Amino acid sequence: MEYRHSPVLLAEVLQQLKLQPGSIAVDCTLGGAGHARRIADSIAPTGTLVGIDQDDAALIAAADTLRLGQQIILLKGNFADLDRLLVEASIPYADAILFDLGVSSPQLDMPERGFSYHHDAPLDMRMDPEGGGPTAADVVDQYSQAQLTRVIREYGEERWASRIAAFIVAARGRRPIATTFELVQVIKDAIPASARRGGPHPARRTFQALRIEVNQEIEVLDGAIRAAVRWLAPGGRVAVIAYHSLEDRVIKTVFNELARGCTCPPDLPVCVCGRVPVLRIVTRKAIVPTADEIENNPRSRSAKLRVAEKV
Repeated sequence: MEYRHSPVLLAEVLQQLKLQPGSIAVDCTLGGAGHARRIADSIAPTGTLVGIDQDDAALIAAADTLRLGQQIILLKGNFADLDRLLVEASIPYADAILFDLGVSSPQLDMPERGFSYHHDAPLDMRMDPEGGGPTAADVVDQYSQAQLTRVIREYGEERWASRIAAFIVAARGRRPIATTFELVQVIKDAIPASARRGGPHPARRTFQALRIEVNQEIEVLDGAIRAAVRWLAPGGRVAVIAYHSLEDRVIKTVFNELARGCTCPPDLPVCVCGRVPVLRIVTRKAIVPTADEIENNPRSRSAKLRVAEKV
């Protein structure tokens, strides 16, 4: 399958990053290079683009999509290692850094990757299937009932988390749960029929939770945002697109902390903490897709863009 990607909030990202010819830009979640291609056009002919992804298929597709002759550096890795990767890229700083979080459309559309509850496939969900590490099947078949409940409730915000976990443990006692459709059936059995009649697919929240757990997405996000801010030049901007409340909460927390100045008690006559703001929050309210974009790309419906500027 061709690795295609419809970039979410593309016009808004390009506007907010304030790109200029000669800028140094970093796309920490390259995917199908939908954002990266337009970023590269905006900083041409003298700019530098660093594209990072842990998925070999994404890197191969990006190499075909991005224009030859520009200063483009493609690196395989997880943005959890952003400091190391940007040292490897040999850039002195960055003027713009983008994170487009979550799973990409091509990954969802490749059944063999095991991300989608609409296709029957091995229960994998690793962003980097060549990199080893536990799969979603390992989580489902090896975690305790309490651990499964925590993951599904915390990362999926699923009200039926404890019941789904109990049904998973009972089902795997009969035989291992190895495929997406096997898990979907267990989830459907666990959620009462009255709760399945409306709303999204009953497996959506559980699949989201397993993907986040397998790829440790929330754990690495805080550190990655802080690393990005360290690499920004004064006046440089970091933009982050999140697709669920857990990611968005981490982004808001880090931005607010880094934008805060003195934390001394108000009754102190002079500041003794020495704390000064590192960021200026550009988007006090998250930017969301227009109705037209959601109609053309339904997967954008939950997207929220937040932007901050280095001071």
